[in-house]
Amino acid sequence: MRSITFGLASICLFAGLCIAQDSQPNSDRGSVAAAAKASRGQAQVQQDKQADIRRLLEITGSGALATQSMDQMEKTIRPMVTDALPPGEYRAKVVDLFFEKFRSKRDPDNLMNLVIPIYDKYYSDEDIRGLMQLYQTPLGKKMLSTLPNVMAESQAAGTKWGEQIGRESMMEVLTEHPELQKAMEEAKNNAQSH
Repeated sequence: MRSITFGLASICLFAGLCIAQDSQPNSDRGSVAAAAKASRGQAQVQQDKQADIRRLLEITGSGALATQSMDQMEKTIRPMVTDALPPGEYRAKVVDLFFEKFRSKRDPDNLMNLVIPIYDKYYSDEDIRGLMQLYQTPLGKKMLSTLPNVMAESQAAGTKWGEQIGRESMMEVLTEHPELQKAMEEAKNNAQSH
């Protein structure tokens, strides 16, 4: 009996809500329509901005730049991948096949889809349009054409610098702590004797 009473009360409550909704003035319905229209407008603005970002990425050749950067990284990473594998005749073949497979999977469109939300987060549509204008000027085009070389040379200079300060730091630590120098030499000798 309680469940029937509860069921009837629920039906009455639902019917009352429906009637109340139907009896709302037309101005409320108009505001709902206006909100829906504004929402569609915002969605269109967002789509336009994403299209502008995509166009900017095409103008800058970001897909080609990403491919060039990955090629440069491969040169750096290849020896590390090789050294990470146990020695053997198989190793060179595995590394070659790995990089061949890796290159086959890199799709500039997939990268573009990952990058668009990042540009959207940091740049307004006005910023994006300004960058498009910049990159279509002679200076912008020069910047784009030289950027891969500037980045590669900067990376090489940074790597060389890092190696230099790494060596200097280790030499200073071992000079300041001769007991660690001795422990390191003993460990090296123990590893060679086993």
